[in-house]
Amino acid sequence: MLRNALLWASTNPVLAEKLPRYRFVQKATKRFMPGEQLSDALAEAEALGTRGISTTTTLLGENLTSLGEADAVLDHYLGSLREIHARGLDTVISIKPTQLGLDFGVDEARSRLARLCEATESTVWVDMEGSEYVDRTLDIFRSVKQEKGNVGLCIQSYLRRTEDDLEALLPLDPDIRVVKGAYNEPASVAFPDKGDVDRGFVRLAQTLLRAKLQGGKGTPVLATHDPKMIGEVNRIAFELGLEKDRYEFSMLFGIQREEQDRLARRGYGMRVLVSYGSAWFPWYMRRLAERPANLWFVAKQLMG
Repeated sequence: MLRNALLWASTNPVLAEKLPRYRFVQKATKRFMPGEQLSDALAEAEALGTRGISTTTTLLGENLTSLGEADAVLDHYLGSLREIHARGLDTVISIKPTQLGLDFGVDEARSRLARLCEATESTVWVDMEGSEYVDRTLDIFRSVKQEKGNVGLCIQSYLRRTEDDLEALLPLDPDIRVVKGAYNEPASVAFPDKGDVDRGFVRLAQTLLRAKLQGGKGTPVLATHDPKMIGEVNRIAFELGLEKDRYEFSMLFGIQREEQDRLARRGYGMRVLVSYGSAWFPWYMRRLAERPANLWFVAKQLMG
């Protein structure tokens, strides 16, 4: 019930308008994002880099209202790529297709994504949004992957279709980031039980690690904060004989910091997602819904 309430709040425009004005809400978000500006995110990327941790930055926001807004997002990301390069950071960007104009057509989003890939030699990551966007996102990814090469894709283990989607993608040797998923989906589309979602995550990880062992060029990125899941991924890799530098873990800024440092010290690829931007409310509610125990951490932050 709590998860459903948080997901409902993430789509409520009244709450999105009013709650971010309150200082206590702004304070609570500091656990998950360092600030609203690109400079805030890149400052954290520099700090994390000194601890051997790579980063991904993402500008929050989705479902734009005009192609002019999509052009502004494109310009922002082109500028961020230049700044990342100038600072010499081990940082990549991740972007939602609707930020690039997907609601106005597949070609609109595809052309802007291609522009971003042309502007960097690093991987440009494409986030997966709600289930209604999956087919179009896959179309965009395949097209740009075949044309430019340096594009990665996020897939969600809670969707019933994802294992089949991954099998169809493997011939492309893709960079894939596996997450559990945090949109409010019907049971016909997504597994409602956490155990099923976790088991799906492990199966997807196993498929990617096995593909890597068999000569795949893509990088498997496993996004989880759960030590049990991390241990399961490492067990699979060990049994396959896959070295720890052949895959990465990914976590959110501010979550499981000690575990992030531990993995980095032990030589595992560790990449932290640092989010920024003013349109943070829906994203923030989904982060809480992913793991309602995060509410306890937020409460401690407010009381501290």
